[in-house]
Amino acid sequence: MTTFAMPSPAHPPIHLTAAERAESLPAETFRSAFRGHPSGVTVVTADLGGRPVAITVSSLASVSAEPPLIVFSVSSKASSSSVLRQVDSVVIHMVGSDQLWLAQLGATSGVDRFADTSAWTRLATGEPVFTAAPAYVRGKVVSRIEAGEASIFVVHAVSATVPEGAAEPVSAPLVYHSRSWHRLDERSKLA
Repeated sequence: MTTFAMPSPAHPPIHLTAAERAESLPAETFRSAFRGHPSGVTVVTADLGGRPVAITVSSLASVSAEPPLIVFSVSSKASSSSVLRQVDSVVIHMVGSDQLWLAQLGATSGVDRFADTSAWTRLATGEPVFTAAPAYVRGKVVSRIEAGEASIFVVHAVSATVPEGAAEPVSAPLVYHSRSWHRLDERSKLA
């Protein structure tokens, strides 16, 4: 049996030297390049002592199945970032096109994302969870890396709720591409 030692929750920040920064692509060029790269949409929730937060994330990636590790990044300008940098656990909601409203809620600044108390509940472990999400993963934050204007989170998946017995996804996948929301369905299939 292979054992896996979880790293400490924080790592030294990643900083570039002035010479390295001088070689950087302009920010707008970088953004334009990634506008053409579609990404899946998730909503991450957490709570720090009665202050639940939610944020829409399109940077989610699975890193490893054994142990189950997930990464995502959050801008330091996001209102949820200060709480996410302090919590021990998060819930990652895998949203589909039927949950576009939830993705939009997590992406909208200045709103109370938890005002509709009928849309969410708490897990036994205390984290907020939106009940409309067809699947979600609860995980423990095992590492945080400050990188530029963002934080990278490494999360160890410890539990999940997924639809049982469904041959097809419960909802068509939701992706973000070129500053807009898109639904993946049979018409988008190429091969």
